[in-house]
Amino acid sequence: MLAAAALNPYRAAPETPEDVRWMNAASAFMVWVVLAMVLAAVLLMITRQPFFNLKRVELAGDLQRNNVATVRANVVSRLAGGFFSVDLMKTREVFESVPWVRKAIVRRVWPNELRITLEEHRPAAYWEHDDRDDQLVNTFGEVFDANIGDVEDERLPTLQAPAKATASDAKTMLDMLQKLRPVLSPLGAEIETVRLTDRGSWSVVLDDDARIELGRGTTDEVLARTERFVRTLPEFKRQYSAPLQYADLRYPEGYAVRLKGLSTWQDGNKPPVIKPAKPQAKPSH
Repeated sequence: MLAAAALNPYRAAPETPEDVRWMNAASAFMVWVVLAMVLAAVLLMITRQPFFNLKRVELAGDLQRNNVATVRANVVSRLAGGFFSVDLMKTREVFESVPWVRKAIVRRVWPNELRITLEEHRPAAYWEHDDRDDQLVNTFGEVFDANIGDVEDERLPTLQAPAKATASDAKTMLDMLQKLRPVLSPLGAEIETVRLTDRGSWSVVLDDDARIELGRGTTDEVLARTERFVRTLPEFKRQYSAPLQYADLRYPEGYAVRLKGLSTWQDGNKPPVIKPAKPQAKPSH
């Protein structure tokens, strides 16, 4: 026995009992928890020092509807917290609640400053739907509330939406307005109103009071009918020089027109359909 012990002097130590190992692990965990709590308390105490109180709020952006000094005076007093504790999301919401502000980007600037970049709505059209006429559509096709008196001196067109219009309808109608403008420009009048019915039929009213029914279909189909009308109308007006009052483009192969002070159909009958002349085929050689 003594000989065997002499031959194996590095015999393995007895294994630590499992309950002791669990107790050691729990003790180490509690130590780390206490250290973390102490560290958190120290950091919290540091962040609450007056040095980190917000002392400067810088506003930037191309503001035309708002005054920087007025925005700062009305909003900064509603901000809560210091450099570390201020809620950036709530701060952004506070600034975006200011009339005409579309978007606010809020950043911390060490050690006690907030920097806010504001983007304002750029009005593109009036928005009328569900008996409301106190909203506008911006250049992104977004509907927003505004004081209509702020734009009463601007010549904005009107988008008359169908009932229960959605946000996507506003963008669709603004896109149609922008695509129709160059098509109708040869008529010498600006678009005053674009209307979309519940059944998806389009119509426009020009600033000379002429009304044009464009009908239903895809954007390309509506634009194709309108382009054909504008291109061929001069042929008709060579015979009748009176200003356009009404046009109906919902016919499959032509359109009907009414000129101011001139009737082109008999009472009780529909206006005659004007069929644009088709280009003649070139003779083959």
